[in-house]
Amino acid sequence: MSAPVTSIGGMHFAKGHGTGNDFVILPDLDDELKLTPALVSALCDRHAGIGADGVLRVALGDGVPWFMDYLNADGSVAEMCGNGIRVFARYLTDHKLATGPDLVIGTRAGVRQVRWDGGELFRVDMGPAEVTGAGEAEIGGRHCAGVAVNVGNPHLVCLVTESPDDFDLASPPQVDAGQFPGGVNVEVARVTGEHAIEMRVYERGCGETLSCGTGAVAAATAAAQAAGHGPDEDGGVWKVKVPGGVVAVTPGATAAMLTGPAVIVAEGDFDPRWLRAADPGYPAASWPAGSQGW
Repeated sequence: MSAPVTSIGGMHFAKGHGTGNDFVILPDLDDELKLTPALVSALCDRHAGIGADGVLRVALGDGVPWFMDYLNADGSVAEMCGNGIRVFARYLTDHKLATGPDLVIGTRAGVRQVRWDGGELFRVDMGPAEVTGAGEAEIGGRHCAGVAVNVGNPHLVCLVTESPDDFDLASPPQVDAGQFPGGVNVEVARVTGEHAIEMRVYERGCGETLSCGTGAVAAATAAAQAAGHGPDEDGGVWKVKVPGGVVAVTPGATAAMLTGPAVIVAEGDFDPRWLRAADPGYPAASWPAGSQGW
């Protein structure tokens, strides 16, 4: 399978997901794409676009082979995405841009190591998962105590005794904006057995998603702490059940590990007329001939 080198006039895409957390993947090896918030929102629109929780731009790295440029569905920039980096790695291996088993990928949260053994599972060294203190959230009118965990991006994990399905995540949880000035991902998680968790998540810039890789790491980190494990004590592998499937997490304040599947479900090319309509404010010179009269 060859690797497309994209220009805005012939914009190629792929669609992939990791345990239901889905992404539009845009190869941009020539560094030509300008992903405006309006264009990203249009791409992620589940009715008038491709539909996704976010966009992964495949770019060449600075000092590393690859850079994962990740944007949330509303066009906002995110530091890291645990499911997204596995899907990103899947795209690289499918297109023979990388052969594995070890891949090095840059993100806004730093360089991440990904290991692929040839199947559908990818194991990511997520870097440090650090408990930074306590917090609280109001979720659907219910007050919940939480644990703040940084996984390269901010999380607030609310460990509860009820089923996560009992919580209303239709609207954004209310949190202390002073504690989380850039927003925060909020997890509702319940320990269901030894080293086993179930969780739901509200992601900033997206809403509720079927899965969140960094959120799974944050939830396992909070649960391991609640079970009495120290930050880098070997607390074993935790199975985290999300609405879209199951991932495995090994918590660690120095290096947390996340293992889960990554699937590419479709590839194609956008109609340039749709692209032009998606963001009428995009620089006109960037659009191909014939795309202006949509």
